[in-house]
Amino acid sequence: MSEAAADVSVVEDPGAHRYRATLGKSVAGTCEYELSGQVITFTHTVVSPEFEGRGVGSALARRALDDARKRGLSVVPACRFIAAYIQRHPDYADLVVRT
Repeated sequence: MSEAAADVSVVEDPGAHRYRATLGKSVAGTCEYELSGQVITFTHTVVSPEFEGRGVGSALARRALDDARKRGLSVVPACRFIAAYIQRHPDYADLVVRT
């Protein structure tokens, strides 16, 4: 993990249905989701251009997927970034809803 990635803080904002990543005092990115019963659908992940390449997206994905696992949720990776992250990190593949 790079030094910048170590400085990324990710928190869930359940009222807004998203995870928010900050780097320093700046919002660096978000990962939006929809929750229906025991299924969480990740719909959109965005990293502000000035923070790209600093591990923000990976920190968002890791936290969101780790939370899903802890909560016993199944995952629908509708967001291309989350889908690609799971493909690169197959230890999360068991979370994905099979259709």
